[in-house]
Amino acid sequence: MRYLPLTDTDRSDMLEKVGAPDIDALFSDVPEEARLSGPIEGLPMHASEMAVEKHMRRLSKKNLAASDAAFFLGAGAYKHHIPASVDHIIQRGEFLTAYTPYQPEIAQGTLQMLFEFQTQVARLYGCAVANASMYDGSTACWEAVAMAGRVARGRKRKVVLSGALHPHYAEVVRTMAKFTEDEIADAPPSLAPAPDDDGLIARIDENTSCVVVQYPDILGRLPDLARIAEAAHEKGALLIAVNTEPVALGAIKSPGELGADIVVGEGQSIGVGLQFGGPYLGLFAVRDPKHVRMMPGRLCGETVDAEGKRGFVLTLSTREQHIRREKATSNICTNSGLCALAFSVHMTLLGEKGLRQMAMENHRLACLAADRLARVPGVTLLNDSFFNEFTIRLGTDARTIVRALADKGVLAGVSLGRLFPDNPELADGLLVAVTETTSEEDIETLASALEGELA
Repeated sequence: MRYLPLTDTDRSDMLEKVGAPDIDALFSDVPEEARLSGPIEGLPMHASEMAVEKHMRRLSKKNLAASDAAFFLGAGAYKHHIPASVDHIIQRGEFLTAYTPYQPEIAQGTLQMLFEFQTQVARLYGCAVANASMYDGSTACWEAVAMAGRVARGRKRKVVLSGALHPHYAEVVRTMAKFTEDEIADAPPSLAPAPDDDGLIARIDENTSCVVVQYPDILGRLPDLARIAEAAHEKGALLIAVNTEPVALGAIKSPGELGADIVVGEGQSIGVGLQFGGPYLGLFAVRDPKHVRMMPGRLCGETVDAEGKRGFVLTLSTREQHIRREKATSNICTNSGLCALAFSVHMTLLGEKGLRQMAMENHRLACLAADRLARVPGVTLLNDSFFNEFTIRLGTDARTIVRALADKGVLAGVSLGRLFPDNPELADGLLVAVTETTSEEDIETLASALEGELA
């Protein structure tokens, strides 16, 4: 619990400073009908600290923690093993004390870490330059779309979204596009063995600034990025590849190698735990160095000091705090520094060989799971290809099955009905993720539980 030592005098002083007559004035932008008219019904007004702690502990025991069950959830957040050494290293004083990278004379630890992080992300994505991280994958996705608009100098206003883009990412893009007046050309996802690359390409025209494709996609399939990139470039559009599982890039070609111009994604899988949904880590990279100045966020660079010694500095910062508002490319005000540090430490411990081994183990176990689940009566495997996540069809509403299995201590996956509640055609789809933390016993537990529910 947090200790908040503010007194009534402190609050009055702050209100006076900002020119607000009372606390309610701070919420004047919230519509009246959305505000509470009184205390929350059923919630006691006051309790002792010890009583609240006991109550919260009782509530927390109702949760089924990821490590206490056979766990197959994914869809953008993955349960991977994080060595204890990662937590030990990120708590070293060199990183804890040097919070801000603005003063290179006292922030070499942070600056060098960000430089190493950028290098790792650029190599992972097959790109020339990566920035110092962003809030999370979905906001990085929108920043990529906004950057494509800048590259097109505002002359192209159409954004083509793959129907197999994570629905939360697509929603962020739609929300932000309301303010830029970009036209969103999307499509509903289809439960087919392979992505609808032809349909996606057919929506690209001369007014398209960018094409956004998830790789692997939300159903675990692998789109033909090289073909999509060629089609986009023929129309003068940029290809934005979105990756929510960076471990996959230890086994499959990087988006940059396949022609993606901007590669963004979620970095949580490497070094960052599930953490009840965040904070996470947005990754952002560009393939062509000529686009560096169009990137959002900031970059750290390598230099030498007055004595010729190697050092690091904040090289490029594009937010409006540092430059004139009309010149800013983004209002992203910071990077996910601690999560980026954990990512970089874990990547360093793994090395290229370790990442590839980890990826191979993920894929091996996923193949075992797919084969076993496909033998369950009533289950159909959807995918032609996948890395560590695939879709199965259950022939009945997957949400009901997921709920029933959770009550039995099995977290079976993410139902497509939950991800796409407005699309009843997807209701029997279940997204199953398998990582190196999944045991063969877990797979058998899931298969047996499904056999029982579908019998």
